[in-house]
Amino acid sequence: MFNNRQKAIMVKDVRGITENKRYFSVLTILPLIFSVVFPTIMLLTVLLSPTDSSSFTEMARILPDFQKLDQEQLIRDLLFLMINNVIPIFFLIIPIMTASVMAASSFVGEKEKRTLETLLYSPLSIREIFQAKVYASFFVAIFVTYVSFILTVIVIEAELYFITGMMLPLSLNWLWVMLLIVPAITIISIVLIVKGSAKSTTIEESQQKAAFLIMPIALLLIGQFTGILVFGGWVVISIGLILLLIALLLLRFSMTGFTYERLLER
Repeated sequence: MFNNRQKAIMVKDVRGITENKRYFSVLTILPLIFSVVFPTIMLLTVLLSPTDSSSFTEMARILPDFQKLDQEQLIRDLLFLMINNVIPIFFLIIPIMTASVMAASSFVGEKEKRTLETLLYSPLSIREIFQAKVYASFFVAIFVTYVSFILTVIVIEAELYFITGMMLPLSLNWLWVMLLIVPAITIISIVLIVKGSAKSTTIEESQQKAAFLIMPIALLLIGQFTGILVFGGWVVISIGLILLLIALLLLRFSMTGFTYERLLER
């Protein structure tokens, strides 16, 4: 998949992020907010809201024939819907944010440290350098996302058990989200951001471009995804496979017009 020289670039990029306190704090705090804090708030909102309150009724309206359900079944169905249809949305946001932190500083970071020329004079081709930058961002984003997922499952199931004495199973939606959709949107985000980073002169400029480029795509995807998860099954798998195909095509053809001269532009 990658050679030893590419591995050296990847290790250097990962080390550069983990040794930078500002970037490392973003890679830890934001995923914790989306994987622990927000799910906990949502869980407690369902469990602690009086069932006869207007806020609880509004939440219950998303369930079909909610008026026919008894209180215990209503709460259980709401929790199941929240865990398996709403919280997965956060795992579209986490890899995009994580990837943007690392990918946005890929080439422009080399420019700021004045190491880009040295990198370009290495035995690696421009394609291999680009791929190494993408791989480094991808592995970090996927690692952070999967660790966040494990934390979410542990925290939610522990809270449910201590408060209600029950535990809820995860639906198969989670499997397709984590194995297909998360890697796909991570690759798409990284490729677009790394290409933008190559044209930028400062990390701040690159991060601003990343926000303007990725956030509209992320919001559009997330806005549609809640409805997609309701269908589940083959619909989610099909969407995941389509996104994965787009990601691989984008990765393959993203090198068009990517030259040494373009990278060295100030």
